[in-house]
Amino acid sequence: MEKEKNSLIQRFIRWRENNIKEKQFILILSFLVGIFTAFAALILKFFIHSIQNFLTDNFNATEANYLYLVYPVVGIFLSGWFVRNIVKDDISHGVTKILYAISRRQGRIKRHNVWSSTIASAITIGFGGSVGAEAPIVLTGSAIGSNLGSVFKMEHRTLMLLVGCGAAGAIAGIFKAPIAGLVFTLEVLMIDLTMSSLLPLLISAVTAATVSYIVTGTEAMFKFHLDQAFELERIPFVILLGIFCGLVSLYFTRAMNSVESVFGKLSNPYKKLALGGVMLSILIFLFPPLYGEGYDTIELLLNGTSNLEWDTVLNNSMFYGYGNLLLVYLFLIILLKVFASSATNGGGGCGGIFAPSLYLGCIAGFIFSHFSNDLNVSAYLPEKNFALMGMAGVMSGVMHAPLTGVFLIAELTGGYDLFLPLMIVSVSSYLTIIAFEPHSIYSMRLAKKGQLLTHHKDRAVLTLMKMENVVETDFVTVHPEMDLGELVKAIASSHRNVFPVTDKNGVLLGIVLLDDIRNIMFRQELYHRFTVNKLMTSAPAKLFDTDGMEQVMQTFDDTKAWNLPVVNEDGKYLGFVSKSKIFNSYRQVLVHFSED
Repeated sequence: MEKEKNSLIQRFIRWRENNIKEKQFILILSFLVGIFTAFAALILKFFIHSIQNFLTDNFNATEANYLYLVYPVVGIFLSGWFVRNIVKDDISHGVTKILYAISRRQGRIKRHNVWSSTIASAITIGFGGSVGAEAPIVLTGSAIGSNLGSVFKMEHRTLMLLVGCGAAGAIAGIFKAPIAGLVFTLEVLMIDLTMSSLLPLLISAVTAATVSYIVTGTEAMFKFHLDQAFELERIPFVILLGIFCGLVSLYFTRAMNSVESVFGKLSNPYKKLALGGVMLSILIFLFPPLYGEGYDTIELLLNGTSNLEWDTVLNNSMFYGYGNLLLVYLFLIILLKVFASSATNGGGGCGGIFAPSLYLGCIAGFIFSHFSNDLNVSAYLPEKNFALMGMAGVMSGVMHAPLTGVFLIAELTGGYDLFLPLMIVSVSSYLTIIAFEPHSIYSMRLAKKGQLLTHHKDRAVLTLMKMENVVETDFVTVHPEMDLGELVKAIASSHRNVFPVTDKNGVLLGIVLLDDIRNIMFRQELYHRFTVNKLMTSAPAKLFDTDGMEQVMQTFDDTKAWNLPVVNEDGKYLGFVSKSKIFNSYRQVLVHFSED
């Protein structure tokens, strides 16, 4: 059966190569990716809401509910068990995995990611995990694109584009936001913007959004009605809100990295579950709005108009009825949300930071405007407008993606009338966090390892190049005890002018340059007088096999050398890298990378 299936695919590939041009076939694939990712997003949302409604529909709004102590632990236990025993692979940090696939694996994402992160995140979030479904569905969409391309034997450049199509389709499908899907792919995933990449991304995003519209209706994801138009005299407060959102984003980013590093030190999954479960269940018991994605709270703050409505945030908790503590309660949620999200993922759950950043932004904008109105420091600042702007601000800061923040919030809510303040808040937030953190929460892990693909064309090409592809091993090695006569024999058998000197264990000791011995190499009376040990010199620098290509080029610039030896971490000689080899490889990758 498997052989028949493979032969059928191979026959189709041959027919396609003869009858459909590659560019046209890529458009067909991007259309299919859009359909598949939209249905994946709809299925994920359905499962999350079904589980959540089943578990929490009978909760009493006027008192604390002790099942909040149980559900989240069960969720992250089931998710962790599923990942360890069925998936048997790490599926956390979905967007980081996509960035890694684009920058190092040439667009290949494992097949199980088509379904694994969807199931794990549905269990995690449905049972109350304080994370979002968007990063898992983006990974699912990208995996769909990558594997669909692999089935039809597309080259790696096309696979990278289909990965981007999957991500664009996932965002467009889950949020009904096609422009945001496109912009997210260009801004966060660093897919290079060319005419050959723009059209497939657009097709996937529009197709996915259209499928979502057909299935769920044409209403925006969050209902928002603009009661008060934006006034220019509020611009200073909009800028201040952006700075506040940037600081909230900085806190969220650094606190999440710190908490994740604590979980990273625990090797036993049950220790992680215990720590994450205790943290998460206590936080959700005290602050029920931390349960799940938190979209109910966003809906409330975007549509509420009075203290009576806003106070319902306190429902299901021991703070019910204490409306005077609303701002304190919400401020504590801002401080503690990052611990709930980190505990969810660290304890074994699966989810992303899309929803948490939207959630924090909405609350930050509400607190900013409500506090200002209580103090009467200015004209009235409409809470719902500032809650909307805050969503764009924190998302822009956390993801380092101001355009994504603007377009996503505008499409999520239909709040296009606030486009100018959304842009001001997003830019202000981005400029604030960029002063402290050069990389987004997604890319900083790869940036530390030198594996991050960026829009800087030179750096992107260097990132795509690999050390093993430029190391040359046809240099004749010599040993320190060899005399000049033996060295001359080695020179005769080589077409190189550099000779690495190694000990009996293969450790690099130095190099012999042909130019340094040219004046004595033909004087036979000296053949037994000089040894390699006396003739060798130190290499200008050593490269390590783990060095990134950007670091390699920096070393060449610093030493002005044309050839440098490569060693492993134990100092054992592996070969040489030459500038000319790098330049040749660079040209080949650049042509391949830039082809339209």
